[in-house]
Amino acid sequence: MAGSPAAKPSRRKSHEADERLFDRELEDLPAELRWREWMMRVEAVIFASAEPVNRETLARVVGRECSIDLLIDDLVEELRDRPYELVPVAGGWQHRTRPRFADTIRASSAPTRGEATILSEFEALVLTAVGYLQPITRSELSKVFGKEVSRDTISALRGAGFLSSGPRSPTPGAPYTYVTTRHFLSLFGMQTLRDLPNIEALEDAGLLAKSSQQLSDIPIAPESDTEPDDA
Repeated sequence: MAGSPAAKPSRRKSHEADERLFDRELEDLPAELRWREWMMRVEAVIFASAEPVNRETLARVVGRECSIDLLIDDLVEELRDRPYELVPVAGGWQHRTRPRFADTIRASSAPTRGEATILSEFEALVLTAVGYLQPITRSELSKVFGKEVSRDTISALRGAGFLSSGPRSPTPGAPYTYVTTRHFLSLFGMQTLRDLPNIEALEDAGLLAKSSQQLSDIPIAPESDTEPDDA
């Protein structure tokens, strides 16, 4: 329309322009300084993130020929004498305070990032059951415990970021199942569900008879804000 103000550039175009301007290759720098800059970029991204940072995210800030694994190895070595370290967790990497300083941090009473959600004993048991038996419906959880697992319990675990909706069950009514999230892995310092403890003992006790899947094949669903209408 004549006389109308010029349209503002879209966010997508602005993002594409920023992408072109961001120098990943750093070809103007000597090799040693280029590597040091890549190391600092990777550490900065991991330090700033509230969640573990995966390989694909880190690859966005370094050159095409840069090895993420070698960068991480150098960062781990550089932090060897520091009170915090770089750890692989939940499919990515995250800065964590070394365990031997846990008492020091508690004694300081200083607020910390990502403080653990306090769960009731029953909520913790339900979360443990989902961890080993997922994907599992609420009614199946109720059978495991011999009493109803309420929607409030599931909602509390979902609200804390530990559970998300899984695939619908093939049972009548096709209720939603529940699975653990990457936040669950991160909080408990695990890379994958294969890191869950005492798998063999639980299988020997018959507690994993429900699932024929290997733990490595069970999907980790992304966090969802939608509460399923389960049975």
